[in-house]
Amino acid sequence: MALTITDECINCDVCEPECPNDAISMGESIYEIEPSRCTECVGHFDEPQCVQICPVACIPIHPDFVEDNASLWAKYRRLQAEAGKPVSDAAPQA
Repeated sequence: MALTITDECINCDVCEPECPNDAISMGESIYEIEPSRCTECVGHFDEPQCVQICPVACIPIHPDFVEDNASLWAKYRRLQAEAGKPVSDAAPQA
């Protein structure tokens, strides 16, 4: 699943640097999350870091980009490979 930032965002600038996939950037008026880069921190952390640090709780799951854990791991591996980083084969077993 990808996450999304709602219009309750106060542009506090804390989420962008926490994203290990560089999925968060400043949009036209608030921060936005690029669904093709968001793995909900799978492969990096146990919990989405942006959600953990957001002071106004404005980062829910994006209803148009629902993915299962295997898909998130596949996206993580793709992003790591594109960045030329070592790809972990460690993934939780279903």
